[in-house]
Amino acid sequence: MRIGTNKVITILLIFLLAISVTGCTSDDAGNDNDRGEEFTNSIGMDFQLIEAGNFIMGTSRYAYSQPTREIRLGDSFYIGKYEVTQAQWEAVMGSNPSQTKGDDLPVESVSWNDVQEFIIRLNDMESTTKYRLPTEAEWEYAAKAGNTTSYSFGEIGGNEGPFLKDYAWYQANSDGRTHKVGEKIPNPWGIYDMHGNVAEFVKDSWVDSYSGAKEDGSAVEKGESSLRVVRGGSYSSKENALESAYRARVDPRDGNPNTGFRLVMDV
Repeated sequence: MRIGTNKVITILLIFLLAISVTGCTSDDAGNDNDRGEEFTNSIGMDFQLIEAGNFIMGTSRYAYSQPTREIRLGDSFYIGKYEVTQAQWEAVMGSNPSQTKGDDLPVESVSWNDVQEFIIRLNDMESTTKYRLPTEAEWEYAAKAGNTTSYSFGEIGGNEGPFLKDYAWYQANSDGRTHKVGEKIPNPWGIYDMHGNVAEFVKDSWVDSYSGAKEDGSAVEKGESSLRVVRGGSYSSKENALESAYRARVDPRDGNPNTGFRLVMDV
């Protein structure tokens, strides 16, 4: 039986359309690797892709940050370009515990334990398990942004700059309060407020040195009740507490007006 030319063309068009629809469905069905270098989630959190790599963690300036050692991060990850804001916290938790109120201010006065509940709820909202706090190594890697200086942008102290006040809210310029996220210059990898504004929780339990640090940058975990690490310094901190390798410890049950967080998302 012979098939007319018009019928052949119609069949071919239907066949090509079916292939096209099938291909689009496959590509769009939750392929998280197609997000690109930047990504914005359902509640407006902006994330920056950080490529896997090696770096020297720690500094000889502080006993708690020694010994320095090479860390090899084998997996890329997304990190929040900004500290989590009060509007974002309220969108997930339905309340705002912050002492200084403002939608675009970083959420604060939340405990490490509170943040774990936030992460659980956000993951549920987006039907994923990829949101979490950064490990201490991931945080420092992103903060240093490929540099070995005390701050991501270099050293301070000269009359010609760079000047810490251009990159951070801290004791000398903050008027004793938090400020809107993203108002200062970002670090070389496009991440804002890694120095100052609010100190930031990371995933790790506190240890007194890096002598037992894991070379792959995974988190140190000593139990749910263990002290936790905060990084980056805050609006109430002196200059040295804002250095990329400076560490401090907190009780996971305590919230503080100078402490908040940013999230990472697995690729």
